[in-house]
Amino acid sequence: MKNQQLTRFFKATALALLISSSVPAFASTSDEVVAVVDNSAILRSDLDQMTSELARQLQTQKQALPPQKILQQQALEQIILRQAQLELVKRYGVKPSDAALNDAVLKYAQQNGVNNLADFQKRLDAQAPGTYEMVRSRIGQELAINQLHQQQVMSRIKISDQDVENFLKTPQGQAAIGSQAHILHLRVSATNNQNDMLSLRAAADQVKQDLSQSNDIKAISQKDSTAEIKVVGVDMGYRNLSDIPAELAARVTSLDIGQTSELIPAQDGVHILKLLDRKAGDQKAIVTQYHVRHILIQPSEVLSQEQAKQKIDSIYTRLKAGQDFKTLASVYSNDPGSAANGGDLGWVNLGMMVPEFEEKMKATPVGQLSEPFKTQYGWHILQVLDTRQQDMMKEYQERLARQYLGEQQFNTELDGWLRETRANAYVDIKDPSLDKKKNSQ
Repeated sequence: MKNQQLTRFFKATALALLISSSVPAFASTSDEVVAVVDNSAILRSDLDQMTSELARQLQTQKQALPPQKILQQQALEQIILRQAQLELVKRYGVKPSDAALNDAVLKYAQQNGVNNLADFQKRLDAQAPGTYEMVRSRIGQELAINQLHQQQVMSRIKISDQDVENFLKTPQGQAAIGSQAHILHLRVSATNNQNDMLSLRAAADQVKQDLSQSNDIKAISQKDSTAEIKVVGVDMGYRNLSDIPAELAARVTSLDIGQTSELIPAQDGVHILKLLDRKAGDQKAIVTQYHVRHILIQPSEVLSQEQAKQKIDSIYTRLKAGQDFKTLASVYSNDPGSAANGGDLGWVNLGMMVPEFEEKMKATPVGQLSEPFKTQYGWHILQVLDTRQQDMMKEYQERLARQYLGEQQFNTELDGWLRETRANAYVDIKDPSLDKKKNSQ
């Protein structure tokens, strides 16, 4: 498992280093094809650059370099695996939104001391025309690959109600049920805002070692901070797990008292947690629920938007005249899930419905009808039958348990999926000396 995680880390870091290069490495006209992956070619220049990056990483980690041919084979395998994933990205039409891509590029620009995309583009293209588009494309590819992982791997993870019940009976699960945790939190970051993950991980490893032996976060911060590395520590005191970001809460629930977490990479550096104590808490998660029923009229091939609007207006007029909501919903509503029950949606929490529906739901007094309104699903009329304050802590605990169990399974499932992706890809290695299978025979 560690070797597989190291492979993925090499891949991600090599890409980051490639992106951070000041000048893009465009292929020369004499560049040769060393391998073909499905419909894409891998060039000698691609291989040379990845090989150099892997060598640099091993040297930074003070590890012995393997023979050059072995290093080239490892580099080629990483490029092949990444290209196979990009082929699936194209096949499945996976594409990050413009907003998500702009946000990711902006975060990368800010890490490099630039606060807006226009200035970032000017800065990169001043070094070499086209550099900005190359960086943007590479970041977009990584977002698409991550999105592909979520789509393909999450569907392989199966968590039953029994799994959740069993987990909540464990010490980690009990910690998630209303308990409070006393946590020390340290963050390791680069003082120049250019987070070289290799350097940060090395520094964070030292911080983790010191934190495992001491609770004096002030002394640790002073000892392990350098001109290039900044260590900031805070005693979070006793916190309800529901008040901690879900990702950190999931990490805390797996810790024993006195134990230090694994390194937690993030955009702002590397985080380390230490659990000092747990105690039971009387937690509640009170939310407002709405008992709602609605009628939906959907446009279709035989019903235009204008006709759908006319139909919902006619139903609204009949409701205002006193006709029975349940009867009209059963006859006319295009929502099969609720029409059979007179349009009744039961008790609804905020976050369950699309924003337009929730805005109308919150604005409609109990017992009153909303005016017809439109969502992505069509035209609606809703009625709020009642509201109540409900403790949703049990549901929150189950959701946290599912997230924790899902994270535990994700890496294993991802490893399996990556192996299958590599095995199923069409790969033609042109240079026999780079073919690991042939050279192992």
